[in-house]
Amino acid sequence: MTLDPSTGSIISVEQAKKMITLFAEKFPNQTVSSFIGGDNVKNILEQEGCIGIRIYNGYNEELEKISLIMVGVNKEEEDMLNNGIIYDQMVICPPACPKVGLI
Repeated sequence: MTLDPSTGSIISVEQAKKMITLFAEKFPNQTVSSFIGGDNVKNILEQEGCIGIRIYNGYNEELEKISLIMVGVNKEEEDMLNNGIIYDQMVICPPACPKVGLI
């Protein structure tokens, strides 16, 4: 599969809720969601040559929770590592869960 700025698919609320529920059943006590501010997403996307974002599953040993890591991807489908912007330490749910959301 070739990566491009349009890679990804829209899913329904029902599909999203089902996938989130299945994840929670398979991985109880794990992070349900992560929040990153739009400014930080723009910082990644506005890097010269960036066509999208790759999201890695990491593990925070201190919290004993999944921790997402976001990095820009260039048109060669490579992570932008040399002077690239990489984010983690997002706000996680729990404890900071949405009052209205998919869960």
